[in-house]
Amino acid sequence: MTSPLPPLLVVDDEKNMRLSLQTLLGDEGYSVLAVESAEAGLELLAKENVFMVITDARLGGMSGYDFMHKIRSRWPDLPVLMITAYATPKLAVEVIKAGAMDYLAKPFAPEELLHAVSRCGERHRLLRANDHLLQRASENYQLDQIVGDSAKIQELRQLIQTVAPTDARSLILGESGTGKELVAGALHSLSTRKKSPYVRINCAAIPEALLESELFGHERGAFTGALKLKHGRVEEANGGTIFLDEIADMSRPLQAKLLRFLEDGTFTRVGGTQELSVNVRLVAATNRDIVEAIAADEFREDLFHRLNVIQFRLPPLREREGDIVRLAEHFLKLFSGSMNRTAKRLSRGAQQKLLSHRWPGNVRELRNAIERALILETTAEVHASNLPDFQIETRLNKIASTPATAAATGERAIDEIVADFERDLINTTLESNAFNLTKCADKLKISRHALRYRMQRLNLTPAEEDTPVPIAKENL
Repeated sequence: MTSPLPPLLVVDDEKNMRLSLQTLLGDEGYSVLAVESAEAGLELLAKENVFMVITDARLGGMSGYDFMHKIRSRWPDLPVLMITAYATPKLAVEVIKAGAMDYLAKPFAPEELLHAVSRCGERHRLLRANDHLLQRASENYQLDQIVGDSAKIQELRQLIQTVAPTDARSLILGESGTGKELVAGALHSLSTRKKSPYVRINCAAIPEALLESELFGHERGAFTGALKLKHGRVEEANGGTIFLDEIADMSRPLQAKLLRFLEDGTFTRVGGTQELSVNVRLVAATNRDIVEAIAADEFREDLFHRLNVIQFRLPPLREREGDIVRLAEHFLKLFSGSMNRTAKRLSRGAQQKLLSHRWPGNVRELRNAIERALILETTAEVHASNLPDFQIETRLNKIASTPATAAATGERAIDEIVADFERDLINTTLESNAFNLTKCADKLKISRHALRYRMQRLNLTPAEEDTPVPIAKENL
């Protein structure tokens, strides 16, 4: 389906001409606004979005030429078609120099007018498509941006490759910072819709009163402040993909309207009565526990089933064995180039500190930690002293998820719960004692050898003394 065009504006002081143009263009499927003076035209242009203007050269009051000059100064990209009863080659040159897209001499054949309007309509569509392409140029999502070698990440990449070429709706579940937006972007980039628009909406970032208008658009006068017709994001995404992030934060009344849209792709703008239709692929995501949201009557179960054709469950970073250091090295390489820093590796102490943390903020938190370390580091490698102390993050993690809470759910084995408790206790003690193994062992009332054994068993590799390494001259 071709994206719908905004209306066009006809300005003519002859009523019969206005009616004739409205009928001719309306029969061809164009939406037409018509006024009798340039003054009324300027007032309307300040409120309405139009794709072109058709004006007579001679008008009562302000002339068509003065009208066109004002359009050029205020809306330089808006094409103007001038109609004149006094066509001469000299006048044609003057009209084009004044900024008109084209001109027609009275009397003119209907086909001439329709051809000129068609060219302006196609120009408008091309400009919109170009805007989408420019927007997408800075959003180049690739599968290799999902970094990691753990089994769960390899399975995730394989599932993306399998699902992306289809038009299947997808629901992405995962904690904040696990990379849900990367998965959504990769699904679009690897799909047959990759050359069409990719539109993103964060449902939690837009006030509830405005989200419906943002999603489906609104008609002029639909509510206070609605001065002109606004196309919704679903219309912008026509032919492509729309990504609804944090969808569980959407109000239940709007969930019902989204459910109807998912049934057949039809919708109605806020304040409108005309039923419109688009062809989009929908991808949704949330960091909330979707079962709890449904149980609390905050998310419609029928909407969940409608969205849940393909489900992606992104693992938290603490469950991605072996990926923490790999990701840290990836961010180190990424930031060292853009920030012109000399640190090229992680010290053993820094690796230990990264592995001992539980990462409640997941990959986003790790990215921020490496960026911070590079800003502060002045040697050839990143040291533990320049990483965050993670005290606040650790407290947040304990509040959000405790072994007692996990045990109460009955979802985890007792050995896993005990191991997590032991890991958290050792991490907290290490952090409070500046990662000094001897002091930590004394605090825990065990020997240093026993502490090292427990750390190795829990994949908390003990490190040697973390001494800064000065940058050698050959590295400068």
